[in-house]
Amino acid sequence: MAHLERSVAETEEAAQPTPVTSQTELESTLQAFLKRVGVILQVEKSVIMLYDPESGELVAQKPALGLTDEEVRAFRVRATQGIAGQVFREGQPLICHDAVRDDRTVKDLVALLKVRNLLAVPLVVERRDEQHQVTERKVIGVFHVFNKRGENSFVEEDVRLLTVLARSAAALISNARLIMELERQRQQWEETFQSILAGVVVASLDGGIELLNSAARRIFRLSGDGVGKRMDEVIPFESVRELLASSLLNGEELTRELSLGVPEERIFQVQTAVLPGHQGGPARVVATFNDITEIRNIERVKTEFVSSVSHELRTPLTSIKGFVRTLLDDAEGYFDRDMQREFFQIIDQECDRLSRLINDLLNVSRIESGQALKLDVREFDMRELVRKAVMIQKSYTTKHEFRVEVPEEVLMVMADEDKIDQVLTNLISNAVKYSPAGGEITVRARDLEDSVEVTVADQGVGIPPEHLDKIFTRFHRVEDKGTSHAAGTGIGLYLVKHLLDAHGGKIRVESQVGKGSSFTFSLSKTQPESEQ
Repeated sequence: MAHLERSVAETEEAAQPTPVTSQTELESTLQAFLKRVGVILQVEKSVIMLYDPESGELVAQKPALGLTDEEVRAFRVRATQGIAGQVFREGQPLICHDAVRDDRTVKDLVALLKVRNLLAVPLVVERRDEQHQVTERKVIGVFHVFNKRGENSFVEEDVRLLTVLARSAAALISNARLIMELERQRQQWEETFQSILAGVVVASLDGGIELLNSAARRIFRLSGDGVGKRMDEVIPFESVRELLASSLLNGEELTRELSLGVPEERIFQVQTAVLPGHQGGPARVVATFNDITEIRNIERVKTEFVSSVSHELRTPLTSIKGFVRTLLDDAEGYFDRDMQREFFQIIDQECDRLSRLINDLLNVSRIESGQALKLDVREFDMRELVRKAVMIQKSYTTKHEFRVEVPEEVLMVMADEDKIDQVLTNLISNAVKYSPAGGEITVRARDLEDSVEVTVADQGVGIPPEHLDKIFTRFHRVEDKGTSHAAGTGIGLYLVKHLLDAHGGKIRVESQVGKGSSFTFSLSKTQPESEQ
C-alpha cells in the first residue's frame, strides 16, 4: 500500500505539465507527456481521444505514442459505441484484458491498432471555487493505454496512476484551449483594430500613447510603433494634441474637422471619447480620424456643378427671353420680316441648346442610376453627321474658323446617330469653349477598313498633364485660363465616354498646354447583335 501511495505521489509530481500558449507547444508537451506515461505504466501505446459535439464522435488526437499518423486519423468511434464510448458516457475507467474477444470492443479498430489489452479512463475537467470545492465536472474525452508490456495485464494500481495522469492531461488540454482561444481572440482583435480604415489613437491622462493603429501611423507619418511614447513625440500636429488635451481636461466628447498633411493636405473629422478611470474622472481619451476629403470635394464639386448648370441654363434662357420680349414690344413694326426671322432662328437655336443640355443631364442620370443607354442602331453616313454638327456649332461663334476634312466616298457606320451626334456636339462645343481667343477647329473623319475614326482638334488653352486621366470623370472641369471661371458643367466628356462605351467605341486625347487639344474616337462599322 505504501508503494502504491508513493507511486501515485511521484506520478502526480511528474505529470504537472508546463502551461502552453500555442498548438505547437501543446503537441510538443503532449508528446513528452505520453512518453512518460509509457514509461510509468509500461505500455506500448497511448492516445488521447476528445469528444467532437458536431459529429458525436470520440476522435483520436495527435501526437500519440506507438501509433502512426494514419492510425490516429482512422481511430474514431461514436460516443455510443465501444469501450471508449462507455467510459465517456459513464465517466468511469475500464480494463479490457482481451481486446480481441471482448464484446465491448470495436473489432476493426482492435485489428487495425493491434490491441491485445487496454485501459481507458475518462478525461475530466473540474472547476473549483475559492474553497477548492468542485463546482463543475465535465468529461471531455477518454485517455487510452494499450498493450501492457510482457505477459502482464492491467491492474487497479494502473487505473489509479492513469487517472492521475488523465487529470493532468485534461487540465493541460483545457487550459491550453482556453489560452489559445484567448490568444486567437486577441490576434483577431489586433488584426481588426489595425485594419480599421479610420485612424484610432488612445492616449492616457499623463499624455502617453497606449494604442495606435496602422491608419493613425500613416496619418502621423510614423515609421515605428509609437506606443509607450509621449503624445508630442508621436503626433506632429499641434491641433490634434490640443484637441486630445482639451477632451481629457474637460472630460468632454469633441468633434472637429482638421486639415492635416499626410503628406498632402487631407481633411479629417476627428472625434474623441473619454474613458473614465476608477475614481470616475477621465483616465484616457480615444480619438478616431475619418478622412472626409473626398466627401468635402464632392460637396464642393456638386455646388460648383449646380452653379455651372444654372449658368448654362440661364444663358440661352436670357437670350430667348430677350428676343421674345423685343418682338412683343415691337408694336409699331420697327423690325422687318427678315430681322424677325433672324430673331426666331436665334430663339430656335437657343431652344436646341437648352434641349441638348437637358438631354445630357437626363443621360447622366440614367448612367448614374445603372440604367443602360438604349441605342437605336441604324446605318448612316458619318460625313454628313460631321458636316451637320459643325454647321450648327458655327452659328454660336464668330471667333473660330472651322475646317472639315472627310473623304469623298461615303463613310457608313452602324450606330445610334443621335447619340453620336451628341458625342460630336460635345467635343466641338468643348473645342469652342476652351479656345476663348478663337483659332482653327478641325474636324476630320477617315476610313480604317473595319472602323471609322473621327478627330476634333483645336488651338486652345490645352489640358495640363495632371488632368488628362481625369477629364472623362463626372463633374471634372479644367480651369479656363481665359476666363474667371471653369467653363461648362463638367458632364460633357463624361457623357461622351459613356456614349462611346455603349457602342463599344474608344476615345483618346492628346494635348499641349497653350497649343490646343485633339480628341479622337473610333467606332466599328458594324455593331454586335447584342448592342443593336
